[in-house]
Amino acid sequence: MPHGPPEVGVGPWPGPWPEGEQYDARLLAEGDRRNVVDRYRYWTMEAIVADLDRRRHGFHVAIENWQHDFNIGTIVRTANAFLAAEVHIIGNRRWNRRGAMVTDRYQHVRHHPSVSELADDLHARGVTLLGIDNLPGSEPIETLALPRDVCLLFGQEGPGLSEAARLACDGTFSITQFGSTRSINASAAAAIAMHTWIRQHADLDGEHSWLGGPGATS
Repeated sequence: MPHGPPEVGVGPWPGPWPEGEQYDARLLAEGDRRNVVDRYRYWTMEAIVADLDRRRHGFHVAIENWQHDFNIGTIVRTANAFLAAEVHIIGNRRWNRRGAMVTDRYQHVRHHPSVSELADDLHARGVTLLGIDNLPGSEPIETLALPRDVCLLFGQEGPGLSEAARLACDGTFSITQFGSTRSINASAAAAIAMHTWIRQHADLDGEHSWLGGPGATS
């Protein structure tokens, strides 16, 4: 970036070390250059995940992975930013992690061989499965009241939801467009859908949302 600090994160902890099981001795000694908000500076990865688990939201995200879609990593990163309950990968177990920027370490990622197995797992937990695709009969997301306990299912870039996915979904919704293109990028669609849930259900006035937030260095 042309502007901003020359290095990400913070250096070694100045002065006496803080007390608490959440702190990582190596990070305190060497500095913390990870891509985490200030709240989690110098914390162990296990402590960060445990804290996130106390606050996770009620929505899940699922992505079909039949062609090693490059969007999956970016969707995982966005799911972490909006604190999704879980991310579900359907199809191939291996997926392109580059776009995740290591955020998959802090996010629960599960694999399912088929959409039907995903649907069975979600329905057993009382979670509604909604697909996103600009299909005939899809409801516009702009006027849709999303369930609090919901899984947002996305298909491959290009073909969209598979036929099996369409049959397994409890419903489908679309993002209203006004230009000439037939569709928008899958990761962009996922971000819009997740943020729609956030606007409807998240506690935006609480202590658990931040633009960086207060942290150990403040």
